[in-house]
Amino acid sequence: MSKLEQWFWLSKAHSPNKKGSRMCYTTEEEKLRSALGSAAELKGFNDTLVTSASPSGRVEFNKTYRIPARQGRAVILKKNEYLVLANPTGRQVCDLWAFNAENQAEYMSMEHSRTALNRTIPREGDKLVTNRRRPILEVVADSSAGIHDTVIAACDVYRYEELGVEGYHDNCSDNMRMAMYAIGRTQAYVPSPFNVWMNVPVEENGAFRWLPPVSKERDEIVLKACMPTIIAMSACPQDITVVNGDSKTTHPLDFIVKPASSLTA
Repeated sequence: MSKLEQWFWLSKAHSPNKKGSRMCYTTEEEKLRSALGSAAELKGFNDTLVTSASPSGRVEFNKTYRIPARQGRAVILKKNEYLVLANPTGRQVCDLWAFNAENQAEYMSMEHSRTALNRTIPREGDKLVTNRRRPILEVVADSSAGIHDTVIAACDVYRYEELGVEGYHDNCSDNMRMAMYAIGRTQAYVPSPFNVWMNVPVEENGAFRWLPPVSKERDEIVLKACMPTIIAMSACPQDITVVNGDSKTTHPLDFIVKPASSLTA
């Protein structure tokens, strides 16, 4: 049985048995359940679960890695290293999370970052902060028009149910959990992500407008780790609304990790 098949079996096997007790799981299975959240959320999977840029999370410097459409990847950066995230088509949104690599209870927080920045969209030179109000990522460079989102929650199975999808739909929340698991980490809780290139402006009356990205082909954003950091990324699978373009088509993303000495912040 492949790892994907094992995961799918686990996702269907969490109800109590006839005596009311839970089924017996191995330590590895319990870890997988913890990584991917509650039984109610375990409704499907994709290759994110068993495919990583590197099983350890540490990748080669200056090498381009691809995040396939609708999937996620996670990498570990040491302090002062850089992530260069690229949008090959210019039409793809990336949900991005950052966790303290030494204590995942500390994570990049959009709520705290908006307070620290006194605005909703970070700019070059801004530092995104954690739930403990410490800098975790710095926006070093951004070739796009600077339109991103820090308000909208990551899509999940429940969001697609609201949108009328029947059955499992790839989603950013599960992609994050699976990407973390693929590098040996567990992360059931899903903080609000930094939605890179997502274009959801807030109108004067407080309403949202769901619009296509304004980013261009090969736009890049460069992020510097302000502490040892795990960065998880999801090429957002949203194909019901227009957040990934009017065609409602999803696309891959690319990323490169650069050493601390390679760029001047």
